[in-house]
Amino acid sequence: MDLAALDNILKQTISAIEKGKEQIYDIAESARQEWARVKKELEQVKKETLETIEEVDRLEHQERAARRRLMEVSKNFNRYSEEDMQTAYEQARQLQIQLGHMREREQQLRRRRDQLEFSLRRLEETVKKAEDLVSQVGVALRFLTEDLQGLTSKLEEMQQRQSLGIRVIKAQEEERKRVAREIHDGPAQSMANLVMRAEICEKLLEVEPGVVKHELSELKSMVKASLQDVRKIIYDLRPMALDDLGIVPTLKRYMAEFEEKHGLDVDFSVTGQEQRFSNALEVALFRIVQEALNNVYKHAQARQVSVKLELMPEKVNLVVIDDGKGFHLDKVMAESDKDTYGLMGMRERVELLDGIIRINTSPGRGTKIAVQIPLNV
Repeated sequence: MDLAALDNILKQTISAIEKGKEQIYDIAESARQEWARVKKELEQVKKETLETIEEVDRLEHQERAARRRLMEVSKNFNRYSEEDMQTAYEQARQLQIQLGHMREREQQLRRRRDQLEFSLRRLEETVKKAEDLVSQVGVALRFLTEDLQGLTSKLEEMQQRQSLGIRVIKAQEEERKRVAREIHDGPAQSMANLVMRAEICEKLLEVEPGVVKHELSELKSMVKASLQDVRKIIYDLRPMALDDLGIVPTLKRYMAEFEEKHGLDVDFSVTGQEQRFSNALEVALFRIVQEALNNVYKHAQARQVSVKLELMPEKVNLVVIDDGKGFHLDKVMAESDKDTYGLMGMRERVELLDGIIRINTSPGRGTKIAVQIPLNV
């Protein structure tokens, strides 16, 4: 699974939804502006319609009066002149024409008013729907964002665990190579020499029996040395005392041997009630101390080392401090493929147990490794 590609797809999905929300908001805003314009125009049309109706009423009254005048002049033509008759006729005709125009305008305004009222209702519905949709998309986006953020976190966690698993497998393979190399260079070579010396002893028994005793003595020394090498390899793989005695006695024995072998003063202190822990936790604590002390011996040029183990009801704290020359932590961590200090291995062991590791160091100021592991594993 390409987790990075999937994470990118999720982020693009959220971005597309956010853009869609913005577009819906723009549509709602445009509809709202159009609604305001139509409403203003409708108010103006209503005003003009009312004025036109009043004008039609006024012209109808005048037109009726003009028709009555025309009828009176026509009936009493002997009392009125031809000019009076012509004037009455023109007035009535002009009023009829004006009245017809105004009635037509009234009908147009009424139709326009009805159209605007219909458009206004449609725009009101559009605005309401758009606003509701913006709200719904906002709620959905919020829930979706929260869920996808959680999924993104899970993907990142999966990526980290995948990377951690790969590093663990790589570390296992490196450990197998190291053990194979140590067996090949140590016990395997010694055993080959033992076979050869045993053959020599067989031949000497026939020709120089007196020399055989010396050869057997050397052969016994070689067997003892080979046995020590084998025990060392076994101890490095897993100290038997860890299974039998627990973490505290095993660390005490290991640090006593470390002091005797390397001549370095190690101050070991334990606080809290000694108890047995899970196999994974005890192995992790031992390996961290082992790696830290090896670093001190190989790189730190320290005079003194302090190892503090704090056993608490809910967690275990481990602190290793040396007064050596220190190092550039960022530089070492960046060169993970050249992890001479074994810091990645320490971190991986701690993270697998849901713990926390802090490394404080700088050139000339020594090194402090602080580990905290919860007792829930």
